[in-house]
Amino acid sequence: MATNKELLSKGIKYLAGALPLLFLGPTVIYNAFMNKQNVWHYLVLVIGIIACGAAMYLMYAGLKFIMKSLFND
Repeated sequence: MATNKELLSKGIKYLAGALPLLFLGPTVIYNAFMNKQNVWHYLVLVIGIIACGAAMYLMYAGLKFIMKSLFND
């Protein structure tokens, strides 16, 4: 039961891509709620929600690749 190194590295890259989004998304959402008087409030809020969604997807995909590399489906 050998580990597939290519899938493992791909999964780690996905997790590394999710890491900045995990901090960026909630920060942007917080900024959107603090600046409700601004005209761009809803656009900034949508960008923050998209960043959070992208972080969740990248974490899911990264963990899926890591599990595939470890357990050889």
